Amino acid sequence: MKLHIIETGNFKLDGGAMFGVVPKSLWNRTNPADGQNRIDLAARSLLIEDGNRLILIDTGMGNKQEDRFFRHFGLYGEASLDHSVEKAGFSRNDITDVFLTHLHFDHCGGAVRWNKSKTAYELSFPNARYWSNEQHWAWAINPNGREKASFLFENLMPIQESGQLHFIETPASNFVSDCGLGFGALFVDGHTEKQMIPHLTYRGKTLVFMADLLPTAGHLPLPYIMGYDVRPLETLQEKKLFLNRAADENFVLFMQHDASNPLITVQQTDKGVRLHETLAAETLNTL
Repeated sequence: MKLHIIETGNFKLDGGAMFGVVPKSLWNRTNPADGQNRIDLAARSLLIEDGNRLILIDTGMGNKQEDRFFRHFGLYGEASLDHSVEKAGFSRNDITDVFLTHLHFDHCGGAVRWNKSKTAYELSFPNARYWSNEQHWAWAINPNGREKASFLFENLMPIQESGQLHFIETPASNFVSDCGLGFGALFVDGHTEKQMIPHLTYRGKTLVFMADLLPTAGHLPLPYIMGYDVRPLETLQEKKLFLNRAADENFVLFMQHDASNPLITVQQTDKGVRLHETLAAETLNTL
């Protein structure tokens, strides 16, 4: 197995929304805001090269929305999904599987693109199977009022209509050791219904793709929960259980949204689980 970090671009979101009830005087220490109260975020995906499979975990925002949409999120930097996949030595046609942790636009927007004439949508990875789970898919295509702006019709319906959509079976417990793609997944419900958090066994360590269970290293304290989460008290408990295990078992955490820290480890302290080490992206294949 070989892993590739896929940078799909950087964006900005309101710091207050990202930290919920936590005062700015606290979160601004780790995630400084700009003049519009926005913090820097990454849209970082992971490409898994494993035998005949090439599995992409999440796809970033994509590029099919209007400029006004992207201006709202302050996109910056030169990184893109296409460039990063090519830099890893592959093309879109090589991807065999696209695993979507959940269906908010910043995680799945790149899964669908315009056709050449911009008259219809098509799948960005024509030879891939697209993976979600049945409960989350139903939740996304019949969105509640709070998440409706994050579940975009143009990101979802082309996948459903393609015949390439597949569902991972939801386990009786909240964890499946192998979801059928060579890695496990933790199912969590605080941020959104049945978000999936991939767990990979890699070089003798457990590498966890954090998605929105832990957006940045600044969110490590348990009460630091996004205002976007639909069930913040569930997030609190999910974070507590996960972070204690991550510290005790020395997990390496792949930070999807942390603009500065792609990989971290955590440790137990008298204040709870806190940051232990930050690791450079280049260390991923030398863990």
